Amino acid sequence: MKFNTKYLPLLLFSTLVFGVVLGGMLHFPGRADFTAKNNSKTKLNTLIDFIDAEYVDAVDTDSIVNLTVDNILAQLDPHSVYIPASEQQQVMESMKGNFVGIGVSFYMYKDSVAVIKPVENGPSAKAGIKAGDRILYADKTKLFGRKLPTDSLFSKLKGAVGSNIELTIYRKSERKKLKLKLKRDVIPLKSVDAALLLSNTTGYIKINRFAETTYKEFMQNLSALKQRGAKSLIIDVRDNGGGYMEEAIAIADELLPNKQLIVFTKNKKGTIDKTFATQKGSFEKGNVFILINENSASASEILAGAVQDNDRGTIVGRRSFGKGLVQREMDFADGSAVRLTVARYYTPTGRSIQKPYSKGNEAYFKESETRFENGELYQKDSIKVSDTLQFKTKKGKIVYGGGGIVPDVFVPLEVEHGNESTAYLLQSGIVGNFVFEQLDKNRSAFKGLTFAQFQSKMNQTEAYFNSFQKFIFGNGLDLKFGKSKSLVKRYLAAEFARQLYGERSYYEIILKEDAMIKAILKK
Repeated sequence: MKFNTKYLPLLLFSTLVFGVVLGGMLHFPGRADFTAKNNSKTKLNTLIDFIDAEYVDAVDTDSIVNLTVDNILAQLDPHSVYIPASEQQQVMESMKGNFVGIGVSFYMYKDSVAVIKPVENGPSAKAGIKAGDRILYADKTKLFGRKLPTDSLFSKLKGAVGSNIELTIYRKSERKKLKLKLKRDVIPLKSVDAALLLSNTTGYIKINRFAETTYKEFMQNLSALKQRGAKSLIIDVRDNGGGYMEEAIAIADELLPNKQLIVFTKNKKGTIDKTFATQKGSFEKGNVFILINENSASASEILAGAVQDNDRGTIVGRRSFGKGLVQREMDFADGSAVRLTVARYYTPTGRSIQKPYSKGNEAYFKESETRFENGELYQKDSIKVSDTLQFKTKKGKIVYGGGGIVPDVFVPLEVEHGNESTAYLLQSGIVGNFVFEQLDKNRSAFKGLTFAQFQSKMNQTEAYFNSFQKFIFGNGLDLKFGKSKSLVKRYLAAEFARQLYGERSYYEIILKEDAMIKAILKK
């Protein structure tokens, strides 16, 4: 059965929205501590105990409790959510910025764990593991031919810092098995994907989320760019669903002069908490550009709002998601957690950019889908915001509340209206899977190539584009690329570069013809 591509952008957008829900609710790292004092609040406990003790059939009361918590939170707002223990560990590792493991990215190819690329200077790289290797055993645990879920695989490869693990590897290129001993170590999960110069004086920093290490990573990369001559700065938070509020504030502080308001919050009691820039800013002069799109949310919008409202820089792209709520986390003994909305945040002009959710969660998330349908991804005039929610910056520029950050410079999607499937397909894991399989067939075709030689090779061949089109059809996607051929070729070349050379090389290729970057550099 062919997959109806009409729904592909909506499915992919929904996946990104889920990232907004998780990434955007970690503003306050503090924990809540509550004790039930009202007898009515003990009803749930009493009922669960009654079911557990007396119900005629065996019942998993833990699953009942989880459903109950989900149903309660569903009556509140879209960002007050319950995170099961099975997901909470991964979420917290992502936001902490590291985990303990062997340091390898992998792909479940057919029935085996195939290495995409070992992490530079990580345990796997030091032990000699190479891209394309298959991990057959972790100690004595068989990993191939079992279709193990990802969380089970992670549990086999993770462990305590310094703990030993023996991996049995099959190296396809040499057709032999190897046994390698490793010591697990702390593996960084970087939130800054890339930092590079796009011109002699224009620096670029890509932030994928706001984790505990984001400000530190940002400052290290900003310092390096300034030393290389950067006098203008592009901060890319496209598809960044948010994270810790404090990290976004710290970055905004580096851009804004002393005592300028960055953001303020208001809780149910009406208490207002304002945060101002300090004297420490390291990039208070020079042009600043913030790149946003429909999946930029939460902490990303705090940064964009602070820059826009203080007339400090230019916001480029498409209207952001529209999430202006602040959450606090309460952990449970079983490892699960609830993140509850405890306040709203406002940009310096006093606007809330939270889009309405009074019609329920389903309507709230369907609002994102309507952006495909009403044409706002292609025409700024199609953006629907309330004219009554107008605010003025200090220099008199009109900005809007009630539904995301509207960019100063609008840049449409790079594909034709009606062909959104291509744009979102190219940002999915399908491209990575295809590229890995191509490399696995003939990795030696790229052996010894410099990056310049690699780029020349990719520019001169149509083979991978044609193979990718067949790959898409073979996976049940009835999608023809047509006029998007050059865009597809660029993304394919970039993904090849990522798997062969690393993340920086991916962005060196992808940004060359990026429409938002072009809009800035032509100014």
